Amino acid sequence: METLWACPAQLNRSLDDEVIGYEMEAPDGSVGTVVRTSQVPGFDHLVVDAGIWKFGRSVVVPAGMVTSVDDAARVIHVGCSREQIKEAPRFERDQDTGDLFYLQKLGAYYESPAVAAE
Repeated sequence: METLWACPAQLNRSLDDEVIGYEMEAPDGSVGTVVRTSQVPGFDHLVVDAGIWKFGRSVVVPAGMVTSVDDAARVIHVGCSREQIKEAPRFERDQDTGDLFYLQKLGAYYESPAVAAE
């Protein structure tokens, strides 16, 4: 992975507001619907409404976890599992997506050997 917080260069695009409403898919199933994007300098990420499987909570997925984007189907594919996303540091819906302490904690989680090995 080039960097955890940047959309992979091979996708040749940015993950801006155009992807709001896209579904997010992990290799083992649906994660939810993208409800916000954030290009906090150095920390690009997606906020996803995880729906029922996460008890109505939102999750944050760093842009570097994206493996492909299917604009025709409106689906974003990520390389980590649903369980790994579910176990990530908790994000509250009204939390500021620019909270650098939270983003650093989230980055440490996604860069950990357990997640990075996938």
